[in-house]
Amino acid sequence: MKALIKVSAVLAVSLFAAAPAFADGFKDCTKLDKASWKPASAAEAKAKEAGYEVRRSKVEGSCYEVYGVKGGKLYELFYSPEDLSLKKTIAKN
Repeated sequence: MKALIKVSAVLAVSLFAAAPAFADGFKDCTKLDKASWKPASAAEAKAKEAGYEVRRSKVEGSCYEVYGVKGGKLYELFYSPEDLSLKKTIAKN
């Protein structure tokens, strides 16, 4: 029984320590209050202008995260809701 508790504790600590490794996004785009943000559809439009086929978007921290496909690859694009500037791009495959 003690061995099971020890194994469970080690596993829990390992998962907790690895949690930041699972987060691959970018979360710091603006300090502006959400009431002042430009609409998410504007971030999607920026991605489309840049040649991405937009799949979906969501709020991630203080950023708009837009998922788009370009050249057969999936990308995560992080836009500032303050001025719609592109803050980071992550290729997913």
